[in-house]
Amino acid sequence: MTRFPYFRRSRARRPAAAVTTTMLLLISAGLMTPGSATAAGPDTGEPGYWVVASPTIAVGELADDLSKRGYDVMEGLSRDGAPILATAAQAQRLRRDGLSVRYTGPLYQPVPVSVQAAAGTYYGGYHTAAAHETHNQQVATAHPELAVLKTIGQSWLKTQNRGGHDIQALCITKITTGDCALNTTGSKPKFTLMAQMHARELATGELAYMWIDYLVGNYGKVGAVTTLMDTTELWVIPIANPDGVDIVSSNATRPVSQRKNAHDNGCSGTGLGVDLNRNSSYHWDVNQGTKCTETYPGASAASEPETRAIQSLLASIYRDTKPAADFSAATTATTGTFLTLHSYAELNIYPYGWTNSLAPNNADLKTIATNMAKSNRYTVVHGDGGLNYFAPGATDDWIYGTLGVPGYTIEVGPSGSSCSGFFPAYSCMASFWSLNLPAFMTLGTAAAKPYPTGS
Repeated sequence: MTRFPYFRRSRARRPAAAVTTTMLLLISAGLMTPGSATAAGPDTGEPGYWVVASPTIAVGELADDLSKRGYDVMEGLSRDGAPILATAAQAQRLRRDGLSVRYTGPLYQPVPVSVQAAAGTYYGGYHTAAAHETHNQQVATAHPELAVLKTIGQSWLKTQNRGGHDIQALCITKITTGDCALNTTGSKPKFTLMAQMHARELATGELAYMWIDYLVGNYGKVGAVTTLMDTTELWVIPIANPDGVDIVSSNATRPVSQRKNAHDNGCSGTGLGVDLNRNSSYHWDVNQGTKCTETYPGASAASEPETRAIQSLLASIYRDTKPAADFSAATTATTGTFLTLHSYAELNIYPYGWTNSLAPNNADLKTIATNMAKSNRYTVVHGDGGLNYFAPGATDDWIYGTLGVPGYTIEVGPSGSSCSGFFPAYSCMASFWSLNLPAFMTLGTAAAKPYPTGS
């Protein structure tokens, strides 16, 4: 596995400055992304990972130009090149434009023939949206003293009476009077973990599934878990984009690379939908992408029912301790933490993601992220991560900028090896879990007093 000192998160931060296509002239060799540096030739029938690089153009500007031209720009971005997910035909078009493009690996990892697909799973073991819903209900039914299941909204397709799903959240705690209510008067601090907002990021939903089972299965058995559940409400939104996950899992052995939700927008294939991690009502930016691009932010801020459901839940359970001004600090009386899981880039990201200016609670925010990194060993970044790429309209910024609650993103997975990419082998989940479980516990524990210094 190769790690790079600078990464682009899967949230596809947009550069602050525009660049013209005429700048795309000289392209040099790239860097390794998913797969091997000596990867075999691409399968012309399906997408793969490629790298485009230039000695004369800043990588962020190059990536932005490719994105504007409709290419699916990946995380793992370094100073040396812009990884893209593309077909062989798309790569050949770039070459005809005078660019040099290098294949670095396939989108899919082999699913062993010996793996028998259990009901409700696909691609070697990942759970479908329906299987997550069944699991949520089973947990709430089997452990009424520890878990409460809530419906917090509906997916886009369900609002159109075209199937779809409820958006679900589990509240996990040792339940006492007043716990898990949709108000801010409860006595326990809250930690919320949200997953699979980007549907193709398979490992994230699976980590949420494992987190739920770990909590309810270890209450009264593991001291740290028991203490946490006695003192804290642990909310989980395991699938934030269930319509998108349905699209992804519609091919059990070759998942569809759907990032966005299923909102009809006149686009075909994976151009369908809105990027929910660009759609929040905090620093929403109309310029993040056009309708068929992967970072399309929607017609307006919080235009999507999934976004509104998430924001409504979070606003109902967390106290607002931050003045409206972007650079006014949240108070030391703040409680609660929030985590959204994405993949892939080995990053712990803390606010802000829309600007390089330090958040007013920067020292305390960074301390928590650094403590997370002690276990997962991911790079700690904020702002553009050194690449002039920002994430206006993202959920982690929304909860901090709006309510003052520390919001974090973990980008799960490496930028090289069979465990990289959006579709890692299911066997990789064991290492993802062991690395990130302590980080989850860190955030849960920090919920009681996230800003001890107030700086």
